[in-house]
Amino acid sequence: MTTTTTPETITAAAAGTWQLGDLTVNRIGFGAMRLPQQGAALRADAVPSDRARSIAVLRKAVELGVNHIDTATFYFSPLRSANELIGRALAPYADDLVIVTKVGPTRVPSGEWGEHARTPGALRAQVEENLRQLGRDHLDVVNLRITGTDSIAERFGALAELREAGLIRHLGLSNVGPAHLDEALAIAPVVCVQNPYGIGAPAAQEEMLRLCGEKGIAFVPFYAIAGAGRETGAGGAESDEVLAVARERGVSAAQVRLAWTLHRGPHVLAIPGTGDPAHLVDNVAAGALRLTDDELARLNAPHSSAT
Repeated sequence: MTTTTTPETITAAAAGTWQLGDLTVNRIGFGAMRLPQQGAALRADAVPSDRARSIAVLRKAVELGVNHIDTATFYFSPLRSANELIGRALAPYADDLVIVTKVGPTRVPSGEWGEHARTPGALRAQVEENLRQLGRDHLDVVNLRITGTDSIAERFGALAELREAGLIRHLGLSNVGPAHLDEALAIAPVVCVQNPYGIGAPAAQEEMLRLCGEKGIAFVPFYAIAGAGRETGAGGAESDEVLAVARERGVSAAQVRLAWTLHRGPHVLAIPGTGDPAHLVDNVAAGALRLTDDELARLNAPHSSAT
């Protein structure tokens, strides 16, 4: 068995760094979607998380060198908001902490999904609500999250205007295809693309990863651990290949999935989320897990057949 450093000694710096525009982040970050509730996220009937524990997880993440946190105003449960938790735990914010948020999806106060923000006015309102909740005078990175395949020119153009006005430092995209990326780049620089991706991802997502690498744009997978479990998290049957590598290396299947994702290119960032302090430590430690060529070939076999 190959040994690795004791997880408690591993920080996010072990994964290396990447530039989001002029902002340097460690390639292992933290996704805040799972912080406001226990169990499945983005549900109107979600059970709120323990506030003190969620705050402790955020502070532990920063202590472990995480300087890239992904959040959104629609990450909330009946009593908890991810943005409010971030502000309470981490403000005043460290100079090197990069908080990335997204606009587009809308949830009404009851927790049900509302109409997607598609107009400049609706998008500006979401940007301003992020500023208010986080207690910031500007947002480091704002991703335009979309559904469908129609043009994003008006929406991305509206965010580009807010960037020019100083409310946003950098822009990104989420849940997009190659045509969307080309359309956005004709309007303003794009520093990151957030798309679903992990072992077994379809060919279209593999293509987006490749395109981002060619253009020097960060590719930020979501659901890299959960896979088809999406908002409910990991919990389904794990592949034999992942389980075998995990067993041989003495690590978890989630760590193998994260390590595999980071091996897909130096521009790939990871934003695993958790409300569990122990899982947080393991996720960060995955940034130091270097898979061998043989291990990668075994893990790539089912992935290649899926693409």
